[in-house]
Amino acid sequence: MAKVRVDDLPGFPSLDSGDRENNNLLKSTTSAKAKKSGGFQSMGLSFELLKGITKRGYKVPTPIQRKTIPLILEGRDVVAMAKTGSGKSACFLIPMFERLKFRDPTKGARALILSPTRELAVQTYKFIKELGKFLELKTILVLGGDSMDSQFSAIHTCPDIIVATPGRFLHLCIEMDLKLTAIEYVVFDEADRLFEMGFGQQLNEILHRLSASKQVVMFSATLPKLLVDFARAGLSDPVLIRLDVESKLPEGLSLKFIYCRPDDRYTTLVILLKYVISQQAQTVVFVGTQHHVELVSYILTEYGISNTSVYSSLDPSARKINTAKFVNKKVSVLVVTDVAARGIDIPSLDFVINLHFPGKPKLFVHRVGRCARAGRTGTAYSIFSTDDLAHLLDLHLFLNRFFDINDSDSIGSVPQDLLEEEHSTVTEIKKHHNISGVLRTSENAYKKYLSSRPVASTDSNARVKKIKFYSLKPLEVFCNVTSKLNTDVPLNGEEGTEDMRKSQEEKHDLLLKMHNYKPQNSAPFVVMKEKRSQHTDIIKKYRTKMEELDKEEELKRVESKREGVTPAQEANEFDISAAFNKVVAPKKRQNTDHLYKEAKSKKQRKVCTRDTENYIPYESADKHTEDGLAINSFERQAMNAEFSVIDRDTNEVRHKAGLKKWDRIKKKMVAVQDPRAGKIRTESGAWIPCSFKTGRYNEWKEKSKIEEQLAKETASDDDTHFKQLSHEQRYPVSRHARHNAKVEAKKQAGVSGSKELRAPEQIVKSRMRLEFIKKRNAENATRKVENRKRSMRKYQRVQLAAKSGKGKKTK
Repeated sequence: MAKVRVDDLPGFPSLDSGDRENNNLLKSTTSAKAKKSGGFQSMGLSFELLKGITKRGYKVPTPIQRKTIPLILEGRDVVAMAKTGSGKSACFLIPMFERLKFRDPTKGARALILSPTRELAVQTYKFIKELGKFLELKTILVLGGDSMDSQFSAIHTCPDIIVATPGRFLHLCIEMDLKLTAIEYVVFDEADRLFEMGFGQQLNEILHRLSASKQVVMFSATLPKLLVDFARAGLSDPVLIRLDVESKLPEGLSLKFIYCRPDDRYTTLVILLKYVISQQAQTVVFVGTQHHVELVSYILTEYGISNTSVYSSLDPSARKINTAKFVNKKVSVLVVTDVAARGIDIPSLDFVINLHFPGKPKLFVHRVGRCARAGRTGTAYSIFSTDDLAHLLDLHLFLNRFFDINDSDSIGSVPQDLLEEEHSTVTEIKKHHNISGVLRTSENAYKKYLSSRPVASTDSNARVKKIKFYSLKPLEVFCNVTSKLNTDVPLNGEEGTEDMRKSQEEKHDLLLKMHNYKPQNSAPFVVMKEKRSQHTDIIKKYRTKMEELDKEEELKRVESKREGVTPAQEANEFDISAAFNKVVAPKKRQNTDHLYKEAKSKKQRKVCTRDTENYIPYESADKHTEDGLAINSFERQAMNAEFSVIDRDTNEVRHKAGLKKWDRIKKKMVAVQDPRAGKIRTESGAWIPCSFKTGRYNEWKEKSKIEEQLAKETASDDDTHFKQLSHEQRYPVSRHARHNAKVEAKKQAGVSGSKELRAPEQIVKSRMRLEFIKKRNAENATRKVENRKRSMRKYQRVQLAAKSGKGKKTK
């Protein structure tokens, strides 16, 4: 089948609200000769949905949208994988709108979207509002940290779509005893992140409460084994769509790596934001821990760079406000942790800076994927030091990029004069007493960050020792930056840039010569020269071997540039084939597992075995048991033994009192606690913490009187009231007579007007109305009091004037 370029596909025409444009649009879409198929109009979507898609600015579907949307519209369970910024959100929202179409408050929620973070859930909620602008569907947002009472009332409004985080949504399900059988469409957005954050138990419990006829859609950037096992167990005949094999990064993304000393990390960041990146550009700075967020924000504020920050322990409202400041371009820099590394879409983002190098290559992909989304361009700067060298090589191996230390366009250092100019200022800022505690905490946090970061591969650690990172040239982006120490007039044009490049190269060569300089008249030099003369042959062999290795690497680099690098296999094909019957992906790569196994079997050493039959040990195998030193003796094990048909993998095993285990920290035997202590059992049989059932919903029901209103549902029917009226009462003449007739009918039915069933919106509206009336009455009362006082003062002035006039007359 011939491949179709995206540029060759036709765009969808713009839509207006007028009837003339709508009629012309319908005529143009129905005529087969007017336009070729390939856009959203060829998918058979409704007119209101097409209008919202065009209003949002979408013209041509992306490759993942073209592959995924038709399968979801067929009702299939789909697991889709694609690179960041490829339009995965629209892949599950467009079929959802086409399936729901109209609002139906009698059924309740019909679609559920689960997101790993608050920011991603809010972004999905806003995207639903924009894309479904012309559809009458009600959407609510359920987030952790928000008021539960407002979420109770929101669920009672019978929404069509629920966008939630798994923890709070499961809390509401157990607290309110929700029946989710009406939900027919479930989306797991950033599914791999959901499992990485430990939401596996919540997801299984939520899936158990859903109906068997549901449609499940999962979108992810990677494919971990937990996700494959979950898809095999919870999805019915799923289809796997893999479009992440060819490229992991957006095409318009440019990667820059900057080498510096550990002490110059913050100085390098300041130089980038001050000299390279303009103040009008939008930049996201990723740091290792939340303690570094406050330190970096303080340093940038002292430099006069407008910034804001977002991290996990920040108050939810503050996170929302700070994110809105950056999106609305009130500030130019956003300092964040990895909480914003997944799924957040900032349209105007131009640059990403990794202040601390990530430990996992996949995390690096998600960080830098915040820019250059949906066909835009962007640049990602990554600052690395001596602690990150092996991880840098692992990243290039993961991205299938050749690591060339001589490529000054993508990897390099900062000019020494710039570092010297800004290093003293940054050091003075660090010495301020305002951030002394933050600085000390951030240093300890960085040590923890390095210890908890995944270890780099052994091959990368071995290769790092052969690479001379100290010989890195200054990065090309710094060539246009002129040092204020040498001249106050910036150099412009090609000649100025070339002069600056030459001067930087001369300085770099001079520093290398100084680094390689060895004194020839000192005593250590004479001793080493004599020692080397004794091992001349060994040194020659080593040098020739290293030269051969360098030549092989150079040949590999030339061949990889000429033929292209074959991407490495990431997922276990056996697990994928067992979970998915149909896989939509590019051409399969050659499986080299058998070659690896053969090579590994050749390298295996022979293990010495002993004859167990004729081998005589020094002591008997049960010596400790006979001496009474065993922790679990045979008599104790025999007394506790029992025959059970219960599955040992479940939590149904009965806990026995008196059991003990060895505690490695306390260095003694401690009692084994009951794993079900402080937990409650759900409908699926799982045991979850008791904090999910707090009784707040019952308190809210008593406060809002929602049950009394539902109990009077039969009395709210207006037809029952008017059946008891005569013809004169049904059709009274005046407005007051009609009102009196209705009140009289309700009295005859035994229901007063204040107890009739009302919708939650009516209840809220009536309460707001009463508050407004109370406030207005209070204002009127104060106004009357003031008027009365004013009139009293006026009367007293008149009386005083009259008395003074009479006194003059009598005189």
